[in-house]
Amino acid sequence: MANPADEAFGALAVPTVYFLGAGPGDPSLMTRRGTDLLAGAPLVVSDPTVHDGILDAYAGADVQRMDSTELGQAATTRGRKLAGLAREHGSVVRLVPHDGVLFSATTDEAAAVRRQGVDFEIVPGVGVAASAAAYAGAPVTTNRVRSVRLVEAGEQSHIDVSKHRNTGHVINGERDDVIDALTALLSDGWDEGTPVLLTTEVSTIAQLTLETTFGQAPSRLRDEVPERTRVTMFFGQGVEQHAELDWFESRPLFGWRVLIPRTKEQGRSTARELSELGAIGTIVPTIAIQPPRTPTQMERAIQGLVNGDYQWVGLTSVNAVRAVREWFEEFGLDARALAGVRVAAVGGPTADALEDWGVTPDLVPSGEHSARGLVEDWPDRDPLIDPGGRVLLPRADIATEVLYEGLQERGWEVHDVTAYRTVRAAPPPAPVRDSIKSGDFDAVLFTSSSTVRNLVGIAGKPPSSTVVCAIGPATAQTAQEHGLEVDVLADEANLGSLISGLVDFAVKKRTQDLADGRAPLRPSQMRPLKKR
Repeated sequence: MANPADEAFGALAVPTVYFLGAGPGDPSLMTRRGTDLLAGAPLVVSDPTVHDGILDAYAGADVQRMDSTELGQAATTRGRKLAGLAREHGSVVRLVPHDGVLFSATTDEAAAVRRQGVDFEIVPGVGVAASAAAYAGAPVTTNRVRSVRLVEAGEQSHIDVSKHRNTGHVINGERDDVIDALTALLSDGWDEGTPVLLTTEVSTIAQLTLETTFGQAPSRLRDEVPERTRVTMFFGQGVEQHAELDWFESRPLFGWRVLIPRTKEQGRSTARELSELGAIGTIVPTIAIQPPRTPTQMERAIQGLVNGDYQWVGLTSVNAVRAVREWFEEFGLDARALAGVRVAAVGGPTADALEDWGVTPDLVPSGEHSARGLVEDWPDRDPLIDPGGRVLLPRADIATEVLYEGLQERGWEVHDVTAYRTVRAAPPPAPVRDSIKSGDFDAVLFTSSSTVRNLVGIAGKPPSSTVVCAIGPATAQTAQEHGLEVDVLADEANLGSLISGLVDFAVKKRTQDLADGRAPLRPSQMRPLKKR
């Protein structure tokens, strides 16, 4: 099958500049053509502060990145330099904001490229008007509004707008240019009470939409939006529908940055679940998984499973499943070697890991997904049915006694074997440590006492502004012993309940802020406004 990155540049390798519209900000909104171009580009010219996320998501590992400011100020100069770079590298991708065509210098740069005898292609992205309208919940056209004016913000904006009721308006520019446009409109006789929506950082977790009026908008922009931030302004009859069409920012954890101190493998599913709620999960591994120091016990246990010495095997974590699977593979075995052995899983993620291996667990707790819940549902040993009565528990080198003792009380002979070791992970990069200690994260999800101890040990203690979530009483006690105030305690000892608790906390906070007449802010926003 042909590589899309190779096909993107065509069969004839002639010097070409590709002007690529980057879309509104969310990398997932990049076009398919755009992702193919980025994957195979030898050189990408972009605005680093805007496009880093897109390049990180789609650009090839060996791509050379160049700051667009190095091209110069004049469009003709930039085009000439782009042509030279295309001759040198074969092709260049020039990332430009939004659709890459309207209110941009793309066509001027492209004309300059052509004058140098170099080919170009313009690949449009998702435009500012459509994306901002969609993500802010601000329809610019309705059954009563049949025309739209897209206006560049500035002191002359009032000349290009229409006072006709059937016209919607989108004014786009930097914050101070939008303020100038509002001032010009008010001077031209527009009513101070005219409803207006102002949105920034469209499609990202930093998106902010202000619902206000012409008269109040300038002061709100100065107070709530950093200088040089691009703002899209809507006014017209469609603005009235904002409340019922606000889907993006109304998600319960919208914009929250949540710290996930788990292994990368365990953290990915948590991050996916958080993203559906509007949050971004950052995985910071606090433990590393290593083989046991003495593998003899585990080798004998695997042989015992194959020989039928065990009636049950109980798996209490995804890591335990992975460890057993790796041991099987080392001996040239697969899941079929478990035929005749009943398999118990402590909860959903562990059961999912077994299913991925081709094993359907015979027992998953019907109630609490924990060692205690597993003991409650585990059958008593019947000597007639289970004459051997042996249970294998492959576990970490640090384990609780709940399952071991509970199964013994039910008459089972339990073999407790170390399948893997958990050791403290290496510290995360300095920027991540700084973000943790400075309160850039809105919440942290602690799923065990070891995640608390290890996170504090390798990265430092989160400040009081960070919402601390604990999966159970033991984890909460460890957090308190490390000087952390626990804000959310899961009703049940599983990750789903922990995330639900965080959602309830966030919803209550937002509701209280609105009731008190305050704009809802995330915990990380309860600090002085930073320049961007």
